[in-house]
Amino acid sequence: MIFGNIGDLQDYSYLEKGILECFAYAGEHDLKLYEKGSHEIDGDRLFVNIVEYETTTSEERFWEAHRQYLDLHLMLDGTEQIDLNFIDNLEQGDFVDKDDFLPLEGDSNSHVVLRNGDFLICYPKDGHRTAVQVKQPEKIKKAIFKIRIA
Repeated sequence: MIFGNIGDLQDYSYLEKGILECFAYAGEHDLKLYEKGSHEIDGDRLFVNIVEYETTTSEERFWEAHRQYLDLHLMLDGTEQIDLNFIDNLEQGDFVDKDDFLPLEGDSNSHVVLRNGDFLICYPKDGHRTAVQVKQPEKIKKAIFKIRIA
């Protein structure tokens, strides 16, 4: 996993081409104006999901990981905690291929707090539990870029 802020992109020029494409797209488009839902960028190779929801307690959220896509979470508005752990430290459920969804159970190893402009890149070994409130429930808007790797 990689955690950073979009204002520091000059420090991340070594990242994979697909990830750099996401940052370029975010720089060229006002994602805050996008409606909720999935927006194609390059077919199923690269797209962005715009989500809006209210954060809640970690007990009300679920763990997940992906095998076919990297996730690049980019906070557009609000504050959200994302709990993290490696999938090898968590109990793995049955992978759902059509949704690229690996359900997980267990405890957090660490977490990050995303604020406006912050991003988190999750690789296949990175279990993540999103939508966790920081101090209290808060409505957020976020872009989740999906970058095909498989």
